[in-house]
Amino acid sequence: MHTAFSLGAALLLIGTSMACYSANASANRIPDPALDAPLTSTKGKQTAVLAGGCFWGVEAVFEHVKGVTDVKSGYSGGSAAEAQYGKVSSGQTGHAESVLIIYDPSQISYGQLLKVFFSVAHDPTELNRQGPDTGTQYRSAIFYSNEEQKSIAEAYIKQLNDAKVFTGTIVTQVAALGSFHEAEGYHQNYLANHPDERYIVINDLPKLDNLRKLLPGLYRAR
Repeated sequence: MHTAFSLGAALLLIGTSMACYSANASANRIPDPALDAPLTSTKGKQTAVLAGGCFWGVEAVFEHVKGVTDVKSGYSGGSAAEAQYGKVSSGQTGHAESVLIIYDPSQISYGQLLKVFFSVAHDPTELNRQGPDTGTQYRSAIFYSNEEQKSIAEAYIKQLNDAKVFTGTIVTQVAALGSFHEAEGYHQNYLANHPDERYIVINDLPKLDNLRKLLPGLYRAR
C-alpha cells in the first residue's frame, strides 16, 4: 500500500482495485525523439502495443491523445491460454498488462506516442513494478511489430538515458510482439465507466491532467 494514503483511503480500495493499484506516474518534460517515423501524407491505421503498470490508466491516457482512434486493454508477452486476468495477476504467465493503440500515422507518429508513454503514462525507471504493484505483469515494455518501431524505441530510450532526463535509468523492455489478447470487457474504458471511483480519481485522473498540461498539442478532450 502506498505510504501517501491514509488507512481509511486504503480500505476503500480493497476488493475493487487493489490488484490493479499503482502510484501516479511522474510527469516529466522530455524532448521529442531524434529518430522518428515521418507523418504520412494520407490517413491510415497503424498499431502500437505498450505496457506500463495497470492498464486502466495507460488506456485512459492514450484515449485522450490526438490521432489515436481506439485503445484496448489486454495482455502481451505470454500464451493465449493464460491471457486471463486471474492468471496474469499471478505474475507467472509472462504476460504484461498492455494496451493496443490504433492511430492515424498522418496525425501522430510512433515516436510521439512514445513521448506520451515516457512522460506522463507511467514511470519507466521502475523495474517490474509501478508504485507498490510488483510483478512482471506490471513491467514497463514496448512490444514492437516491425523493425522501424524497434529502432525508434531503442534510439529514444538511449537518447533519454544519455540526456539523464530521469533520475534513474530507463528499464523499459523492448520486445517483439508475439500477440495481443484483449482483456475482459469490464476492463475496457475503465476510467470512462468509473470516473468517480476513488482509485481512478487518485491515480489516473492526474495522468490526464499532466497530459493536458505538459503536452497540450497532443491532448484532446472526449
